[in-house]
This record gives sequence, C-alpha cells and structure tokens, in this order.
Amino acid sequence: MGTVIGIDLGTTFSCVAYVKEGVPTVIPNKGGYKTTPSIVAYTESGKRLVGHVAKRQAITNAEHTVFAAKRLIGRRWGSDVVERIAASVPYKLVAGPNNDVCVELRGRVYAIPEISSQVLQEMKLIAEAHLNENVTQAVITVPAYFNDNQRQATRDAGTIAGMEVLRIINEPTAAALAYGFGKGLNKRAAVYDLGGGTFDISILDIKGEDFKVIATAGDSFLGGEDFDARLVDYLNQRFMSEHGTDLKKDPIALQRLKEAAEKAKCDLSTLAEVEVSLPFIATKGKGEALHMRYVVTRAEFESLVEDLIDKTLKICQKALQVAGVLKASVNDVLLVGGQTRTPRVQFKVKEFFGIEPSKRVHPDEAVALGAAIQGHSMASRKAEVTLLDVTPQSLGIMIAGGYVTTIIEKNTAVPTRRGHIFTTVKDNQTQVKIIILQGEGEKAEENELLGEFILDGLREGPRGSVEIEVIFSIDADGIVSVSARDTKTGLQQAITVTARSGLTDEEIRRMAEENRDYLLETKSGDEFDRLSHGVCEMLDEIEKVRPSVEKALTGDKEFAKDVLTKADTLKARAKKAVESKDLDGVIAVNEPLQRTLNMFRSLTKGGGGKQ
Repeated sequence: MGTVIGIDLGTTFSCVAYVKEGVPTVIPNKGGYKTTPSIVAYTESGKRLVGHVAKRQAITNAEHTVFAAKRLIGRRWGSDVVERIAASVPYKLVAGPNNDVCVELRGRVYAIPEISSQVLQEMKLIAEAHLNENVTQAVITVPAYFNDNQRQATRDAGTIAGMEVLRIINEPTAAALAYGFGKGLNKRAAVYDLGGGTFDISILDIKGEDFKVIATAGDSFLGGEDFDARLVDYLNQRFMSEHGTDLKKDPIALQRLKEAAEKAKCDLSTLAEVEVSLPFIATKGKGEALHMRYVVTRAEFESLVEDLIDKTLKICQKALQVAGVLKASVNDVLLVGGQTRTPRVQFKVKEFFGIEPSKRVHPDEAVALGAAIQGHSMASRKAEVTLLDVTPQSLGIMIAGGYVTTIIEKNTAVPTRRGHIFTTVKDNQTQVKIIILQGEGEKAEENELLGEFILDGLREGPRGSVEIEVIFSIDADGIVSVSARDTKTGLQQAITVTARSGLTDEEIRRMAEENRDYLLETKSGDEFDRLSHGVCEMLDEIEKVRPSVEKALTGDKEFAKDVLTKADTLKARAKKAVESKDLDGVIAVNEPLQRTLNMFRSLTKGGGGKQ
C-alpha cells in the first residue's frame, strides 16, 4: 500500500499531510504555502484554475470563480441557506436535475461535488509532486455537524478526484488526534473549531492512543465567511451613506471589497486599527471616480461579530450538557480553524471554559495532520490509534401524521446499529414507505430528508397485526444504511442512503474520467509553461486596457506617471522572467501582475466603464 494522505477540505483553505517516519507532516504547495485556497475558476478560454492562481484572478473573473463551495455541498436547492448564499456570491447557482445545487461557469453546469473534487485533486497533485509517487488513497475531513448528505457528497468528491476515500473523519476529532498522537495523554479535551464556513465543538476523552468523542455540536453555516460578510456590509453601508452607491451591485467592486475586508479582518488580529483603501472603486455622475478610504478599529470589528462569537459559545454549552460533563472537567481547550486567531474569540473561549486555550496545535494544519495520522494507522498492519466518534444528529423515520420517530439519537457512538418495530396502519396493507430523516425536529418537514424506499409484498392482515422491523446502521464514516423487514415472513428491503448531490454512479465515473484527463495533461505539461502562459495572458490584457487607463488618468498627471511607471517596470520583470525561463521569477511576478491588472480594470471602469 502506498502513502495514504490526509486532506482537510476547508471552506476557505485546504491542506494536505502525510506521516513521514512516524511524524505527521504538512506538504507545502509549489509556492511554498502550507495551505491552498479552496477556489476554482474557469477562464474565458475554458482553462481551469485552482488555488492561489484562481484567487489572484477572482476580481477580474468574479462570475466564474467559485469560493466557499463547501457551504453548498450536499444541500438541497431552495433551502434557506442556499438562497442566502446565492444572494451573496457573484457566481451563478442553478438547480440540478435532482433538486441539488449546481454552479454555472462559462456555459457549463457543474455539480458542487465536482467543484470540490477539483480542489481535492489539487491536493493530490501537491502530494504527488512532493512524494514523487502516485497517490490513490486518502482520509478526508468534514465538519462534525455535517449530515449524511454532506458526508456522502464529500466522499463522491474524493472519488471523482481519483482517490479511494478510506475514511471520512470529523474535523475536531482529527485535530484531537494531531494534539494527542504519541504523547501518552490522559485528558478530557474540548476542540473549538471555527473555520471559514462552519463551527464545531467536540468533547473528547484521550487516554494514550485511544480517542473517544463524548459529544459534539455545531452549525454548518457559521464561520469566517460570516465574519467577513459583517465587515463587508459595514464598509458598504458607510460608502452608501457617503456616496449613495451600493457596491454590492457591481461584481468587480464587490469582489475587491470582499478581499479588502478579509485582509482587514486578518490584520486586526495583530493591529489595533487598519486602513481599508480602495481607489477607483466606483463611478458617479459623468465618470466621477469614487474612492474608499476608511479606518476600521479592532473594537469596531469586534462589535460587528460579537453575536456570532456568542452563538458559538451557546453551542459549546449545549455540547457540554449533552455530554453530561462540567466545564471544570475539561483539561484542555484546542482552538482550530483560522477564525480562532481573532483575539476576541480567544478571550471569550478562555472566559467560557475558565482556562487558557492550548497552543499545542496549529489552527490551520491540525485537521490535515490528524487525517494523515488516521490514514497512516489504517494503512499500517497494526492500528496505532483507536478512534471512537459519535453521530452528530438524530436519525429516524416519518410515521403517520407527519411526525418523526427517532431510532438513533444524536451523539450515539459509531459505528452502531439500532432497530425499532413498527406496525401497519391500515387493514390489508401490502406495502410501507420508509422515509429516512436526520435532525432534531418533531415533524418530518423540520428535518433533512436522506432517502426513502418501499417495502412491498407484505402479507395481508388487520391494521397493527403486521410487524415491520426498521434497522439503522451507521459506519465509522457516519454513512447511513437502513433496512426494513416483515418480522414474520422475513421479506426485506434495504438502502444505503445516497447523497442528494444528484450524481449517479455513471456521472461520478464520467467526472472521474474527465479529472483523470486533466491530471494527465497537468502532469505532462511543464510547470513553467503553465505558469508563464498565465503571465503572458495578463501582460496582453494590461496592454489592451492601457489606453483606457491613460484616458482615465488625464486629470492627475503625477498619479498617472507613477501608476504607469510601476506597471512598466513590472511588465519588464515579467517579460524577462518568461524569456529566460526563470520559474522562480514567473512565480514572483504572478501576484503583483494580477494586482496591477485589477487596478487597471478599476481605473478603466472609473474612467467611464469597460472599453
């Protein structure tokens, strides 16, 4: 068996790791970064971009650049969450053939698991380049509060990416593995995981290499993206009050504002105040250029997100209550996810638990490291760790009147198998419809529909005389299987609940083949050729819009001279790097060249619109 990698498929960033000589190790990408943006874009020519290169061109290609796809995976079209996301992103969401969520890019519709698979495939490429071997197996992480649909869709994404997914593991549990592996600990730990799009809290008992989850709780739509959105709204409201212009109506302006807000949020983790400066962000009247230049203090930002932090602490309290443990019994609190770098988050968590959070795990790397540990343990002949997790949400079936009978309660240890006896509700009833639900609502409509099937050919008899046993099974990945049988005749029907991603086995195979073709093309193509092609495209674009930039800056000659001189200097560096086949030079100019192109686009727009 080859190397098994661990992948943290994040909302904002993804990370890949493996175990090297007994030590879990994060694998850096070509640029030397240990995390890669979970962003996929398609250019006008149809070229796929993933990671940093996709993020750099997001402003100029906002409608065809997908970020935060993890928030959409496994969700149903028409849900409140999907509607909220659709209203806040520049790319176009559409309904799939089976009420699933898809995204339309350059005239083609992509299922969300397909987009996620392209991020996973980038992680696979990063690992293969580092290990110099073909990687075929992985352990992939998901938020602890993901339901079965979301877990299945994530597994589908791994399959499409060309990997056998050995296990789906919860992110807080993976972080706990990274924290406790090989240390011989005997502790009760709380993992507070606030990432880009989701929040989880898990309470675990760690004894040596045994990791047992007692309880978990969370919110699959609460994370750093929401913190960013608060700052975007705040800045946009200030701008509207001052200029009467809504930046959210302009995709390019909105993308610039989002990137500026994200940077400001990160900077405020170490600074007391930051300046958000976006020149030529909009126009007014007869081509009058409008600029944004606001100072935001840490106190202002904290006031904007205080309720979001408080919401996470209410979920923490709920997890402790379900676990039946006191805060005082928690020996260590682990902060996981990039949003936990916010000083106010750290303060409030410390205040809630009454102890200083541990610094022994890296918030961005711990989850991938834990996944790698689990993968290595599964690949080795003798298990190095024992991991007992729980199901985050209750499972049951719909009964007469539209209510739900719970068969497996939330926070039940997995794998598990539970059954319940039901009876027919009509005389001579020959079939029953088993509707499988997940969630905590009393009524069926308040829960997530996982699947349904019909048990047909029942023996006839008075109502209540025919007994049907419904059995739920959950494997170590949290994947659900359900069976129903007539207790007297043994007649049985079963279903492995399939994701509502709308993907058939044939579609998954087709997508996997397309990804294999892309992978072969990527591997056979020289790294310099691929990167230099993108640089040359940006140079051509800058040349095309330069006349419009000069026109837009006619009223400020000093500014025009400064802007154009810097652009020319950068262009010369880029051309020299391309001509001399200098890979490091091409990598170095990529980002500043993209910033220059973004500025030129803004200036062109400021001078009276696109030319």
